[in-house]
Amino acid sequence: MTPSLVETPLRPSHTAPIPVTTLAALAGATVLRSPDRTLCRISDQTLVTGITLRAQQALPGDLFAALPSLLPGRPHGADFAGIALSAGAVAVLTDPVGAHRSALTAAIAYRPGVPVLVHPDPRSVLGTLSARTFGDPSTRLTVLGITGTAGKTTTTYLLEAGLRAAGAHTGLLGTVQVRIGEALLPSTFTTPEAPDLQALLALMAERGVTHVPIEVSSHALVLGRVTGTAFAVGAFTNLSQDHLDFHADLEDYFAAKAMLFDGRARAEVVCIDDVWGQRLVTAETTTVSLSGDATWHATDITALPSGRQTFRALGPDGFDQRLVMRLPGAFNVTNALLALAVGHTSGADPVLLAQGIATAEVPGRMQRVNRGQGFLALVDYAHKPAAVAALLDAVRAQVPGRLLVVLGCGGDRDTAKRPLMGAEAARRADLLVVTDDNPRSEDPAAIRASILTGVRGVAGASVAEIGDRAEAIAYAVTRARPGDALVVAGKGHEAAQEVHGVKHPFVDADVLADLLDGVRGVGE
Repeated sequence: MTPSLVETPLRPSHTAPIPVTTLAALAGATVLRSPDRTLCRISDQTLVTGITLRAQQALPGDLFAALPSLLPGRPHGADFAGIALSAGAVAVLTDPVGAHRSALTAAIAYRPGVPVLVHPDPRSVLGTLSARTFGDPSTRLTVLGITGTAGKTTTTYLLEAGLRAAGAHTGLLGTVQVRIGEALLPSTFTTPEAPDLQALLALMAERGVTHVPIEVSSHALVLGRVTGTAFAVGAFTNLSQDHLDFHADLEDYFAAKAMLFDGRARAEVVCIDDVWGQRLVTAETTTVSLSGDATWHATDITALPSGRQTFRALGPDGFDQRLVMRLPGAFNVTNALLALAVGHTSGADPVLLAQGIATAEVPGRMQRVNRGQGFLALVDYAHKPAAVAALLDAVRAQVPGRLLVVLGCGGDRDTAKRPLMGAEAARRADLLVVTDDNPRSEDPAAIRASILTGVRGVAGASVAEIGDRAEAIAYAVTRARPGDALVVAGKGHEAAQEVHGVKHPFVDADVLADLLDGVRGVGE
């Protein structure tokens, strides 16, 4: 397997140098100097112009954050200090264990005078240090954070489209991509690591961006990736089972999401259509509900045969306007309301926001694949039980025919949701094809067996098991008839399928399009 090339990190063109002692004082870190590990005098004027936690991406002038691994048995970041220092890093931030790793000791021995900042929990201060290093860019932007289980990506896209229509110069940070104005970049994490996030925000500010919708994951909140970020608005979509491989239970998961509402956001917008959102409401909260008593709510929702829908949005100051959306499903009405509420709370004109929302499409979210096949074909990222149920309910309401579903579950993730996802799909599908998603290091057959455990509890379910994802999609395509709907769920926008550490190119929408072209060609 050919090693991948190391990408040059995205940085602003200029960063004002900061004395390392300023950063040490900000973090409350002890400064040591090699090789004898004596305390460094506070007069040390080593200047820092960047920060990274990836040794392979270190640039001259960087502070290298050598963090302990989150997973047992993995190397400590300090083991890669030699790579970072050889690339020009001028200082190291680590924990007491890292400070005495032999690899760091050896690397420092060749570079006498390189200061080592020691903190008992360096990850907890990394966000603050990253923000300070890159000039606290969030204070020069209107950063709009969206958290919750489902709807984060769609809401950020709707919000960004609305803000553009309202005249803002926008950026976007999330699961699918990073956007800086018109420039598109792939995304690795839902929320980037703190140094990458702050560098991106600084680059956006440098390029004239004014407003940045950003997805905020529970991992990002717990691991401090957004510490140091000033949010103009924090928003909550909903909460359902997910990431229980990382969180102890749903209560722990909710506590992580609730961190966005601990005062770090100047204003808060919350969907109150579940009990979790209701728990976040204070006297100052702007509330959103599909139909309930809230600051923003909707009426007269109408699904159109084209898959679009219309609804009346009602908001503060007498706002009452009919919106048209390209995305089907009641949950997307909620997402649109949330986008309206966040945009309005940030100061944008809601009439213009609505105009932009009407034009928005989201890669891998209710994404239509139309090759003249005579039936509705969709690709969606739904990979949680509640998301699968909401997706299929929305599609069922749009079509007169049968509902065919292709579904898998990812490996090395929350195992408890697999039978639940299978059951939700089986209850709604006229034909369910269980297949592979991203098995990662797990046995794909074992993952499918877990999904089928839930399927077997649904009386009368029609199900097929086909491990090869392309073959599974093909099987469903050949069985779809005019008036039906075919949904390929789970991977959405993803461009690869990961099997035993190898990522194979695979885009659901492209595979589906090629198969639909073949079916259409046969009939012509």
